[in-house]
Amino acid sequence: MSEIERNRQLRRRHMHERQAVVFGVLLAGLALVGLGAAAVYTGNLDLPGLDRAIAQAPSPTEIVQPYPCPPAGALPVPYAAVTVNVNNATTRVGLAGATAEALKQRGFTIGTTSTVDGYDGVARISFGKNGVAQAYTLLAQFDGATMLALGGEDPTVNVALGAQFVELKPLDAVTLDPAVPLVAPAGCMPYEEFASTAQTPAPAPAG
Repeated sequence: MSEIERNRQLRRRHMHERQAVVFGVLLAGLALVGLGAAAVYTGNLDLPGLDRAIAQAPSPTEIVQPYPCPPAGALPVPYAAVTVNVNNATTRVGLAGATAEALKQRGFTIGTTSTVDGYDGVARISFGKNGVAQAYTLLAQFDGATMLALGGEDPTVNVALGAQFVELKPLDAVTLDPAVPLVAPAGCMPYEEFASTAQTPAPAPAG
């Protein structure tokens, strides 16, 4: 074998050895990084400043306003006397129309149906000063709806159907008694006082 050929083989061998060393170092580094990440994830390794950074991260806090009380001694409003605007706050086509028809079958008077900005909850019932009893009457048709008091005196009630809405509460599960006054949920405020505060949808009272 010539001297030139031997030199070529030596250079190739040295190159392969260097490549093997480089790849070995890279693989070892990746393995160490993986082990470190696993140790941090499982809590077996504390990194300086990590807990402080996590503690400083703000957590969202939902501000819930009190519910407006129904007028003292107010009875459930006859369904035919409650005008409801039904709004679809989802991407489901025809939801407002189908729900409006279901409410109509129960005797409610339907005003308008439309599409509004998205809402993530079940349903949001909004109403003015003269629509409180009507809103409570409509609230009884939903599980998990929220209520939002608005300014103005229009007795018409609006409902925005949200992403979590499936269907109305079964009619036999609606507990309204036309002869029994509406029950004020615990901690509610007189509507006049409630309307003067910042409004944020609040969870519907249990039951």
